[in-house]
Amino acid sequence: MSKQIMVGGVPVGGGAPVAIQSMCNTKTEDVAATVAQIHALEDAGCEIIRVAVPTMEAARSIGAIRREIHIPLVADIHFDYRLALECARQGVDKIRINPGNIGGQDRVRAVADECRSRHIPIRIGVNGGSLEKELLHKYGGVTAQALVDSALHHVQLLNDADFDDICISVKCSNVAVNMEAYTMLAAQTDYPLHLGVTEAGTPTMGIIKSAIGIGGLLCRGIGDTIRVSLTADPVEEVYAAKRILSAAGVRQMGPNLIACPTCGRTKYDMIPIANEVERRLQNCRKNITVAVMGCVVNGPGEARGADVGIAGGDGEGLVFRKGEILYKVPQEKLVDALMEEIDKL
Repeated sequence: MSKQIMVGGVPVGGGAPVAIQSMCNTKTEDVAATVAQIHALEDAGCEIIRVAVPTMEAARSIGAIRREIHIPLVADIHFDYRLALECARQGVDKIRINPGNIGGQDRVRAVADECRSRHIPIRIGVNGGSLEKELLHKYGGVTAQALVDSALHHVQLLNDADFDDICISVKCSNVAVNMEAYTMLAAQTDYPLHLGVTEAGTPTMGIIKSAIGIGGLLCRGIGDTIRVSLTADPVEEVYAAKRILSAAGVRQMGPNLIACPTCGRTKYDMIPIANEVERRLQNCRKNITVAVMGCVVNGPGEARGADVGIAGGDGEGLVFRKGEILYKVPQEKLVDALMEEIDKL
């Protein structure tokens, strides 16, 4: 089991539930826009939020943002250690930084001392696109071993500054390399791991890459917090993360929708009905299993484990609970009837 760190009030590692993260795409200096986006992410189920801090103006906005939100705030910092110091003073809950790219050991120690005194953890964020040149030369490119070597080097820099409140990520856009690096890292350290597939792309492929790269590791018991990286509204990242956690059997956050793929026995237009049920369940927080099945012959039996479900027939359908048929309704009322039963649970 990994060590546990506290990101604000959210435990990460040590057997705590796998936490969902996302990152704002607003200008951090625009406090109102950033807060508005974070509120939307909170409503979607985000539990830790990160913002980019490329300037001192952005760093000085951290306090104002933090006071207006309800989930822990992470500052994403590159190169300038002074930004990390300012974010810590502003009350940020975690800092993402690579100690090796902020200057000498005196600067690393300055950040470590500031964070230690304020109980602020640091995430070492190694990325396949920004590996050290010597590692790229040594291994002939981005490899799992190169990612792990880089991460452990950065860990050592913090350890040398008497800092151990650490989380690690080793993200890569190559799913297989990504998974191998995390697997190797999990075998070599007990620091909590932040999972993600970087530059995964648009939702079309990005969700698939993330489901494999993140979900596969979660199924092996690897990973303590996740961020699904999509070229999309960050809210979509949160919904995707929830689905991955549920599909991996790690953490159910809201309904688990099961639906059959349809076949020649299907006598109603099931696909748009399944899509409508999924849409209407999007903001439901009940940890239940909901079924949309294609036929009344096999549907209730195949989905007998569902808390509630529907199955279609010729012009009408069934509403059932745990495999027991409750009643029949016209096809056009199936979704409404299902939602009414969900409200009763």
